[in-house]
Amino acid sequence: VQLQASGGGLAQTGDSLRLSCAASGRAASTYSVGWFRQAPGREREFVAVINTDSTSKGLADSVTGRFTISRDNAKNTVYLQMNSLKPVDTAVYYCAARQGSSVFADDYDYWGQGTLVTVSS
Repeated sequence: VQLQASGGGLAQTGDSLRLSCAASGRAASTYSVGWFRQAPGREREFVAVINTDSTSKGLADSVTGRFTISRDNAKNTVYLQMNSLKPVDTAVYYCAARQGSSVFADDYDYWGQGTLVTVSS
């Protein structure tokens, strides 16, 4: 499975951005997809995860109420809608895929290249 993350950019506090993770390859829709982020000087952290049929979703406490995750299997794309952005959300955002959902980055087999989100105050 190949993953391509996009949608990052420069935002101001309170703005919204939508990240996309386009998957290609055999049976891409059979993989759970997670979003992780890594800020400068910090470890990669879990943001959100969605299972194959969208019946199970998870969000980190830090983004609950502001971010939502969804997927369109017809387009092999997973979305991360980010609302009420804060400067602390500034990071490179990565999508990743595996069989079965997990909040741990080490569990994931496939990774996209990352997309930078910068939120200014």
